[in-house]
Amino acid sequence: MEFSMKPSTLKMIRTSFCILVVLAISSFSTMESRDLGSKGQANIEYMALNCRKHSAVLTEFGAVGDGKTSNTKAFKEAITKLAPKAADGGVQLIVPPGKWLTGSFNLTSHFTLFIQKGATILASQDESEYPVVAPLPSYGQGRDAAGPTFASLISGTNLTDVVITGNNGTINGQGKYWWVKYRSGGFKSITRPYTIEIISSKDVQISNITIIDSPAWNIHPVYCNNVIVKGVTILAPIDSPNTDGINPDSCTNTLIEDCYVVSGDDCIAVKSGWDQFGIKVGMPTQQLSIRRLTCISPDSAGIALGSEMSGGIKDVRIEDITLLQTQSAIRIKTAVGRGGYVKDIFTRRFTMKTMKYIFWMSGAYNQHPVSGFNPKAMPQITNINYRDMTADNVTQPARLDGLKNDPFTKICMSNIKIALAPEPKKLLWNCTDISGVSSKVTPKPCSLLPENGAPVDCAFPVDKIPIESVVLNKCSA
Repeated sequence: MEFSMKPSTLKMIRTSFCILVVLAISSFSTMESRDLGSKGQANIEYMALNCRKHSAVLTEFGAVGDGKTSNTKAFKEAITKLAPKAADGGVQLIVPPGKWLTGSFNLTSHFTLFIQKGATILASQDESEYPVVAPLPSYGQGRDAAGPTFASLISGTNLTDVVITGNNGTINGQGKYWWVKYRSGGFKSITRPYTIEIISSKDVQISNITIIDSPAWNIHPVYCNNVIVKGVTILAPIDSPNTDGINPDSCTNTLIEDCYVVSGDDCIAVKSGWDQFGIKVGMPTQQLSIRRLTCISPDSAGIALGSEMSGGIKDVRIEDITLLQTQSAIRIKTAVGRGGYVKDIFTRRFTMKTMKYIFWMSGAYNQHPVSGFNPKAMPQITNINYRDMTADNVTQPARLDGLKNDPFTKICMSNIKIALAPEPKKLLWNCTDISGVSSKVTPKPCSLLPENGAPVDCAFPVDKIPIESVVLNKCSA
């Protein structure tokens, strides 16, 4: 990408990365769970949407936690045998301490996958362990190539009440194999697997786990309702390709909170389908709350909206965000042919250090499916609100590039203080084809964001989206 770094800067980032990873893991290991038993085998309390009447341990199905034996069959057999009991109070599968090598497997409804502290689900690097599946209807093809995709490591479709949680157990995607092959052009007709992908489901919880080295995207709920992602740590090398942290995609009523992400791509990327395929499906991402996120991503955004936004993105609330050594705070990505909209976006209380940009909007993110996008399908970008932000060591406060004859409108910025890097860009605010207002912003914005006559605070809703009022239950594993 565009953000190049001096060796001294890269060394500083790596040192900071190591320190922050240690702090994050030690912090999240104690969040919302308590080990009351001996050897981590019983009496672990955790918070979940629903507790389960029936429980089993992975080893009951012949699994071997030596990091070498494939346990794909054991995971599948466990879920198949537990599924008939799901309607009778729900079931949970406990993954005990050990290294549990596995390929792709599918979850079931009224089900909890509980990964204990000291347990690692280790993703197989054997491509035959991942079934080939059709691309999502709103994408029409995989994101790596024009063709199908490998099934994700942990998948589920048309589910109700599914929980993936633990007391800081780990999922290791072993992504290096996939990154090397991807960079060498080895995936010409198929897309790499994601780590967790839940499709067309409702009442989904992913919490209190650590995911490292995903082959590509880490967490991808798509076409889902009522989603909670909470207390998750995601770690990937800062140069790893397409290792987006959390990607809510055509979802309604989603809460992402208390997460820590180090990524080679966007820490969070909000999506809703790609060009003509996303327009046809027409399923927006809406009612989304993101709060208390800490992110490090030197080559990408803390939170991206798009670029796949053809089904629309609206009613997004983002607050209490910490960004360190990250390319941009919030990036809106779109292009001619996307259609759709990004509107009613509300952000506040960001703390940022060492950033290339704070605000970045691009109408020229020209990645398209192989054929068939409509060049007359223009995106609508409007009612974008930023307030109450501080930033230090910033190279360029804003790069805001709308579309000619389709400007980005109703941009509001208020109470924002940006301290510049020692060698900032000469043009601090690069603005074209946008309009809006500003109030109490330093350095002074471009002329397309004029100072409002009287001090004003940009909008932020006072109501809550429904998922924010959900109370989790105290359960045990």
